[in-house]
Amino acid sequence: MTTPRTYYRFKPYNGARWLLWGLYALLLFVAPRVWSSGLGQTLLSQVGIGIIACLAYNVLLGQGGMLSFGHAVYSGMGAYLAIHTLNQVGAGQLGLPVSLVPLVGGVAGLACAALLGFVSTKKSGVPFAMITLGLGELMWSMSLMLPEFFGGEGGISSNRVVGAPVLGINFGPQIQLYYLIAAYCFVCTAALFALTRTPLGRMLNAVRDNPERVEFIGYDTQWVRYLAFMISGFFAGVSGGLWALNTEIVTAEVVSATRSGAFLLFTFLGGATFFFGPVIGAVLMVVGLGILSELTRAWLLYLGLIFLVMVMYAPGGVASLLMMNLRVAAFGKLRAFWAGYLALAGSLATALVGVACMIEMLYHRQLDGALSNELRFMGATLDTTSPDVWIGAVLLLVVGAGAFEIARRRFKADWDEAQAEIDKEIKRREAAL
Repeated sequence: MTTPRTYYRFKPYNGARWLLWGLYALLLFVAPRVWSSGLGQTLLSQVGIGIIACLAYNVLLGQGGMLSFGHAVYSGMGAYLAIHTLNQVGAGQLGLPVSLVPLVGGVAGLACAALLGFVSTKKSGVPFAMITLGLGELMWSMSLMLPEFFGGEGGISSNRVVGAPVLGINFGPQIQLYYLIAAYCFVCTAALFALTRTPLGRMLNAVRDNPERVEFIGYDTQWVRYLAFMISGFFAGVSGGLWALNTEIVTAEVVSATRSGAFLLFTFLGGATFFFGPVIGAVLMVVGLGILSELTRAWLLYLGLIFLVMVMYAPGGVASLLMMNLRVAAFGKLRAFWAGYLALAGSLATALVGVACMIEMLYHRQLDGALSNELRFMGATLDTTSPDVWIGAVLLLVVGAGAFEIARRRFKADWDEAQAEIDKEIKRREAAL
C-alpha cells in the first residue's frame, strides 16, 4: 500500500508586499526631486547610508539578540579600505569603476567580521557585549597608532571623480551620487529582508529566543551567530564604502564608540523588533546628528532624554507604535483615541518646553553668561538671571508632566479595553471559520 504524496505549492506573489516595495523604490527615486537643494540631497544621501548601516546592525540586535557596542568597526574598516581603493583608482593603479568601490568596503567589513566575530560570537549575552566593546576600543586605538593606514588624526582623503565618465556619470554632482546610494540602499534592504525569510534567518531568531532548544535539536548556536555576524559585517562595510564616497574623507571617528553608540541608539529608537524599524531609526539618526546638532549645543542631552522616554513608555520603538495603531485602525477603533492623543501631545509639549527652556538657559549661563544674560528662545527674549523666568519654566515642566501622567493613565485604560475587545473579536472570527 502506497502512502499518498503531499504536495506543497509555493506562492511567491504577494500583492501588498510588491506594493510596499514599489512605494519604497518610488520614494527613493522622487525624494531628491522634492528636496532638491544641495543640503537636502546631502541629508538624503546620509539617510540612505544610515539605512544600510542600521539594518546591518539589526541583524545582530533585533534578529539575533546580540547587543554589540563596537559595530562601527566594520563600517569604518569598509570606509578605510574604500578610500584607499579610490586613491588607487585615481592613481591609475587599479581599474575598478567607482560604482563598485562600496563592494570593496563590504569585503573589508566581511573580512574584519570573520576575524573578530570568530572570537566574539563564542559568547552571548553580556560577555558578547563586553567583547565587542573591547574590540571596538582596540580598533579605535589602532586607528591613532597606525597612521600609515589610518592617516592619523587628519584621516585619509580622496576624490570620487576619477576615471572616464560612463554615460555622462562621474559621480561629481551630489544627485548622481545619491542615486548610486539609493540603488545600493534598495538592493541591500531587499537582500536583508530576504535573509529574514531564509532558514538561517529563522534559526537566528530561534537562537535569540531559546538557544538551549536550538542546541537540543542539533544546531551549533555559535556557528549561527558567527554567520550572522559576518553577514552583518559585509553590509556594514558597504555602508562604510558609500560613506567614503559621500564625504571623500575618512577619519578615526568612523571606528569610534560614538558611532557604534549611534547605531545602537537609533536602531532601538526606530524599533529593533521590526524589520522596517531601523529604516525609521536611520531617518531619526540623520535628523538627530545633523539637524538637531545645528539647532542647539545641548543636542546630546536632548537625545538622551528622548531615549529615556522611549525606553520607559515605548520600548518597542517608533515602529511598535505604528504597528499597534495600525492594528487598532484595522478594527475601526482608532477614532476613539484622537482626544487622548491630543491630550498626550499637548501635555508632553508643555513639559518639553519647560525642560528645553531650563536646559538652554543653563547652557547659555555656562557658555555665554559672560557675554550677555539674554537668551533668544522660541521667538522670545529671556533673562537668564531673572527668578521669574526660572519659576515659569519649572511650572511648565510640573504642569505638563502632571497633565501627561493623568492623560497617560486614562489613555492606557481605554487602550487596554480596546485591546480586550479586539482579542475577543479575533477569537470570534476564528471560531466562525
